[in-house]
Amino acid sequence: MKKLILLAAIFVLAAPPESFAQAARRESIALQHGAHRIGKRADAEMQRWREHGLGQFIHWGVYAIPGGHWEGEYYAGAAEWIRSWSGIPNEAYDNLYKQFDPVDFDARQWARQARDMGVKYLIFTTKHHDGFCLWPSRYTKYTVAGSPYGKDIVGQIVDAYTAEGIDVHLYFSIIDWNHRGYRSARPETAEQRAAYEEFKTFTRNQLVELLTRYPAVKGLWFDGSWDAAWIAEAAWVDALGTELRAMHPGLVIGSRFRADEFGNRHYDANGDLIDDYDQTWERSLPENFAQTNGVDWDCVMTVPENQWGYHSDWRGYVKTPYDLLEMLVRAVSMNGNFVVNFGPDGRGNIRPEETYIAAEMGAWMRRNGEAIYGCSHVAQMKQQGWGYFTGKNTDKGKRVYMTVFNRPLDNHLRVEIERGAALPSRAYFLDGGAEVEFVDGGRNKHNNRLLRFVIPDNFDSGGKPFVVVLEFDRPTDTTDESYQQART
Repeated sequence: MKKLILLAAIFVLAAPPESFAQAARRESIALQHGAHRIGKRADAEMQRWREHGLGQFIHWGVYAIPGGHWEGEYYAGAAEWIRSWSGIPNEAYDNLYKQFDPVDFDARQWARQARDMGVKYLIFTTKHHDGFCLWPSRYTKYTVAGSPYGKDIVGQIVDAYTAEGIDVHLYFSIIDWNHRGYRSARPETAEQRAAYEEFKTFTRNQLVELLTRYPAVKGLWFDGSWDAAWIAEAAWVDALGTELRAMHPGLVIGSRFRADEFGNRHYDANGDLIDDYDQTWERSLPENFAQTNGVDWDCVMTVPENQWGYHSDWRGYVKTPYDLLEMLVRAVSMNGNFVVNFGPDGRGNIRPEETYIAAEMGAWMRRNGEAIYGCSHVAQMKQQGWGYFTGKNTDKGKRVYMTVFNRPLDNHLRVEIERGAALPSRAYFLDGGAEVEFVDGGRNKHNNRLLRFVIPDNFDSGGKPFVVVLEFDRPTDTTDESYQQART
């Protein structure tokens, strides 16, 4: 018996710790509708998404017409939720589409602005909770085809952004206040169940329609899937996801779409991520890399605190380009993408504040985008107060980018490198290429190497974040796999 126990212990110690832990989790509960894959997707389409870094979200619909106001009253909630407000009659809102005529809308102009901003993918609202469709769906009359504008907006967006080399993901709300069969609570009566079956068929038809009409899209971004009625349909939703993936190979779907059979969303009952990336980081970022659970993720961020659709009256703190750049670099340093939301007005104009943000972020990205695109977490460099590390492989070897937001008063960027890791052979400013001297400060009590990078006193970054590039003659790990090993 002792020999058997000893052999079992040796097997446990020899097994890869993370895979053993995952296997133990999987053995705990047998699930039919939980995660269908352990670990990250390894295909080219998902890798492309993973390397985007910066994205744009656009919330647009008939809610842009009232712009957060109704009959002189201010609506303090998110503008796209105004139909749920007691201050506006549902019938009045549901007829706003008859005024929807965005004469200033120019999809090509939006796409060019996004390109110049440095955006690599777009998430665009095909329909929000109100149910109004920005494409001419054959399954409802509540679409842009019935508005004074009349033309297919989703098609224009897909074509314009794709032409600029920007991948398009379509936002789709499961909630549909306009459909008679929609309900948030689980149906109880036979009549309610029959109506909800109609709604499920309607939802499936619209999703198939979108992928059929717009084959260039790369993914679907779902919202409103928290309703008890939808959560109870785990088997049906799972089958629908399989159908959508089969008709569109490589389709990227985040963790908001479905729940497992126990009602768990995002992560199933075994703690494994459902679908392709974690969508729990809405208007917030992880505090540290451990919180990301080693999975793909993105963060979608508003410019004011909580306005997605157009609200004419932004109140409270409004994020600056500097704020958003800091969040962008922080997200990428933890293997995430960062998505900035825009809410055009009822005429189809990007508001001036957002245009300014796009221009400022774009100017920085043109000089420093190398530190963002295709970059990932740097495992062996400890986080410092002056900024963030990102890194990637290149044809010339490994590079680590030090993006500085808080320049030290003594102009010394202190860096701690874990023992056994490679040391840089060269350092230079990404913008301009001037060399940066660094000094070996020896080792600390943990046997980690301490370096100091000396920023010249006369170096002027114009008050903007700047990037120092470190080049390595031999590999240094910039992947999260090393992080998984380090945690065990």
